[in-house]
Amino acid sequence: MKSRADLQFLYELAFFPPRLGEFWMRIKRGEIDREAAAEAIRGALLLHLALPESGYASVRALQRLAHYQAKSKPFVPVTTLTNMAKRLNLDVTPTVAHVPPEMVRDVGLPPFCRSRTEPAPRVAESR
Repeated sequence: MKSRADLQFLYELAFFPPRLGEFWMRIKRGEIDREAAAEAIRGALLLHLALPESGYASVRALQRLAHYQAKSKPFVPVTTLTNMAKRLNLDVTPTVAHVPPEMVRDVGLPPFCRSRTEPAPRVAESR
């Protein structure tokens, strides 16, 4: 079973676009070796598989994972992760059809928004 910190990283890699970009930059700079990258990409891809029917810890965790899967689709994380693996000549094809039940945990992601450093521009009113 993976530790809470490992699962947090995998959830962020799978569903949080800034973490995915940061991960790729660290690979390109040589800060992450091929084996560690392969393991992380495999784990992130597992989180995008079909949800398990049994064995998970809580319904809330299952619902949160389903929500993350749905909300991440516009950012095409599966394609991005697969393309990373291809660039690194790694075989990361999942060997199972469902998310492993032990990976279904109630993990929170960081907020995905831009911080406002200056006020929004005012729109001129029409009279």
